[in-house]
Amino acid sequence: MSGTRIPKAELTGVYGALVKRMSRRMFGAVPEPVGVVWHNRKVLNFSFSVGRSVQKWDRCDATLKSYAHMAVASLVGCSFCLDLGYFMAHNEGLDVAKAREVPRWRESDVFTPLERDVMAYAEAMTQTPPAVTDEMSARLLAALGPAALVELTSYVAVANYMTRSNTALGVESQEFSASCDLPPLAVPSHP
Repeated sequence: MSGTRIPKAELTGVYGALVKRMSRRMFGAVPEPVGVVWHNRKVLNFSFSVGRSVQKWDRCDATLKSYAHMAVASLVGCSFCLDLGYFMAHNEGLDVAKAREVPRWRESDVFTPLERDVMAYAEAMTQTPPAVTDEMSARLLAALGPAALVELTSYVAVANYMTRSNTALGVESQEFSASCDLPPLAVPSHP
């Protein structure tokens, strides 16, 4: 039973069949947010368009962006995004042992200083008001260069759009990672 705040709509018509087929090919199931947002196709199409555009960005390392997105999801509390990020890390051949540790990245010893800086930056951008400092930006600028830092910043902004939308709509994990027999995500030792 879905816990979404807006009931999922049935995906109908030719477009619905196409979306279902593509979703099942990519994820093994239709992600819950698709059914919820199906109520407003303009918003759905915008989300798909943003997702496709972001996938084409290539100036910042994909692994760093993955950790940043998962750090945002963990901070916001989007279990759907966090689980999907873990699932996607597995499917994209990223280091799943590290991806598993993102919810407790401050306590874990598996991350490099750059990866920690990226996750700290993502969390600082996510706070209200944002808490990005000149020092954070300077370290990342020196390590990544301006094009990658602009991309990372925009990527974190998109992650906030996705995680906050899903959380507000009541979308929760569909346990995609469990379907790959991945061990559960690490849990921080502090709330």
